[in-house]
Amino acid sequence: MKKQIIYMLCATALLSSCHIYKSYDRPEVNVSGIYRDPMNANDTLASDTTNMGNLPWKEVFRDPKLQTLIEQGLENNVDMQAAILRVQEAKVMLTSAKLSYLPSINFAPQGTISTLDHSRNVKAYSIPAAASWEIDLFGKVLNAKRGAKASLLQSEAYQQAVRSQLIAGIANTYYSLLMLDKQVAISEKTSLIWKDNVRVMEAMKEAGMTTEAAVVQSKANSHQVEASLADLRRQVRETENALSVLLAQAPQTIERSSLEEQEMPEELTAGIPIQLLANRPDVKAAEMALAGAYYTTNQARAAFYPSLTIGGTAGWTNGSGMSVANPGKLLLQALGSLTQPIFNHGKIVANLKVSKAEEKIAQMNYQQAILNAGEEVSNALFLYETASKKMTEHKAQVEELTKAVEYTQDLFHSGSASYLEILTAQQSLLNAQLNEVSDTFQRMQAVINLYESLGGGRE
Repeated sequence: MKKQIIYMLCATALLSSCHIYKSYDRPEVNVSGIYRDPMNANDTLASDTTNMGNLPWKEVFRDPKLQTLIEQGLENNVDMQAAILRVQEAKVMLTSAKLSYLPSINFAPQGTISTLDHSRNVKAYSIPAAASWEIDLFGKVLNAKRGAKASLLQSEAYQQAVRSQLIAGIANTYYSLLMLDKQVAISEKTSLIWKDNVRVMEAMKEAGMTTEAAVVQSKANSHQVEASLADLRRQVRETENALSVLLAQAPQTIERSSLEEQEMPEELTAGIPIQLLANRPDVKAAEMALAGAYYTTNQARAAFYPSLTIGGTAGWTNGSGMSVANPGKLLLQALGSLTQPIFNHGKIVANLKVSKAEEKIAQMNYQQAILNAGEEVSNALFLYETASKKMTEHKAQVEELTKAVEYTQDLFHSGSASYLEILTAQQSLLNAQLNEVSDTFQRMQAVINLYESLGGGRE
């Protein structure tokens, strides 16, 4: 009867521990609709599984000077180098976890000298090599190894995320510089025009053709353009400094081309939402964090079951514990131990509850990472559409305002318009030109954001 009870308990333990050996499986996640309505947001978006995030970054960013900067950033950026070191650390930890399957061997020579009531010194020694091997009956070592592998995959995904963010960050900053260069050029040209306007207004006042109020107004507009120009030059310098920091170099002038020379992909391909699970490094890292939490929970479950350790000692000794004999004799010893937790049950239960809670949190973070990815894709797609529409409208506005300046000048020469009308038209033209440049940059930024949000830039 006692044997039957023991057999039943053993069978129950084995059946209840089956879950411990199970590998991580990706949970069911709902990715439908996370792009919102991409087909309505952008007519150029392809509807098949083609994904621009799979393109090499050099096919997306074709400016040779930008490519040089990106290569420099990938080689020198501090965050990138730190991510690479984290991957190396994770590889070492995985190797250590794999070696846990092997027995541990220690060499521990000992020697003693003892005397009793001033008698002759007795010298004893032992030169043993001890081996210990834990038999992985309930998956403690197995889950530790799997958890280490999940940590390695998480570190590799983190490295890819840093790489993707770095490429996008350098490209965004570079194109910001090109936009500011263009706005500076427009403002410098407008500044010269306003200075000429001031001279014309002063000459007209002396000739009695206008008033002091008109002269003051033209001077005020000229000062406004000069102030805006100074602010744009400050932004250029700060953007160069920011890009220099990304490249891990001292702030300096950045060699670059012009906004007009840039070529960006015309067809945007976002693929299907399920691809984000494999392509987005941050989503992959969140999933591997979930896998690691799953294996940690399995280790907490395994702590309820006994541990079987086999040990042995081999060596030479001249002490048997009762007497000392010379020369020494060969010592061989084998030991098997079975350890079953009893009085620390409360601690084990608490550890399991904590592990389950952490696993649940990791699963929620994983789902949130997917939602964040869908949000970024949706925002990038709509930004592209919005910037394209604004470009069309502002381009048409610039064309109309250019004509308005010309017509106003003709009317002024014929005496049908005041000079203030010319100044107003020129100010409106400047604003429209600056807006057109800003729209061009936003359209480029949308392509960069979409490329990054789809996991572009991976090795």
